[in-house]
Amino acid sequence: MSTQSFDVIALGELLVDFTENGLSPQGNPLFEANPGGAPCNVLAMLKKLDRSCLFLGKVGADMFGDMLINVVREAGICTGCLVRDPDTRTTLAFVKTLPGGDRDFSFYRNPGADMMLTEKDVPEYPLEHCRIFHFGTLSMTHEGVRQATSKAIAHAKKGGALLSFDPNLRPPLWESLEQARTQIAYGLGQCDILKISDNELEFMTGQTDFDKGAVLLREQYPNIRLLNVTAGAEGSYSYYADQRVFVPACKLGGTIETTGAGDTFCACVLNFVLEKGLEGLTAGDLEQMLRFANTAAYLVTTRKGAIRSMPERAEVEALLDRAF
Repeated sequence: MSTQSFDVIALGELLVDFTENGLSPQGNPLFEANPGGAPCNVLAMLKKLDRSCLFLGKVGADMFGDMLINVVREAGICTGCLVRDPDTRTTLAFVKTLPGGDRDFSFYRNPGADMMLTEKDVPEYPLEHCRIFHFGTLSMTHEGVRQATSKAIAHAKKGGALLSFDPNLRPPLWESLEQARTQIAYGLGQCDILKISDNELEFMTGQTDFDKGAVLLREQYPNIRLLNVTAGAEGSYSYYADQRVFVPACKLGGTIETTGAGDTFCACVLNFVLEKGLEGLTAGDLEQMLRFANTAAYLVTTRKGAIRSMPERAEVEALLDRAF
């Protein structure tokens, strides 16, 4: 267990994304084992931006667990709170890339090691000494890991951390969409910083108009101080105080798949908050934040996988002038 202080701690799933990678000579589909999982993807990008990070989660005591631990360490993320489960296999996801780069997921997680995280696996000290705590809903699909998430939130709040939330809705992993809606609502009620996709905004508000949906969320959850909506190839929106800023997506071509793009965007936003704070932000600040985040997210879409595909800061900065 670590007694360091960290810029960002993330809790949740660490898994293997098997992504399509062509056909064998026999015509069979080939899959590449890419390390992933939304919360750890976020930390991987933050490490590229020189932030200190700790991941809190669980993998199996199997070959995939070994691979994931090595990859997380290779990325420079602290693994002091990454637990091995001797009885449950590491979670796997098979990812089919659809026309346009979107994805369809098939999960092997009934159970998977990430959902076996318990309250006793959650340390108090690191959470009470971090600047931002980030979480999603895959750590709230089942009762035990849901309690672990609630404990982590409580200790992060106790220490004065900002809370960041990404719903990351994956319908196949829920017993029902109503259960998913209930747990997303819980996360919305806890966070200071929200990253939500266009389809998740519609799921929670019934609105396809982003401005109307954002108004509804901010009225219902006044704790949300910075609300960002990602709209895929269209771009992204930021809502802060009485300001609303839109920045179009980077469209330079070469998109392969969108795995990790939203997590990359989220990490760039958290890095911005670590630099600027959440007080007195201007429209110019928000535009700068979205431009950098959109560009970084674009770069990830031109590569396969997530954790090992995060761009360097210099790559993002070099592309900014061309992107906009």
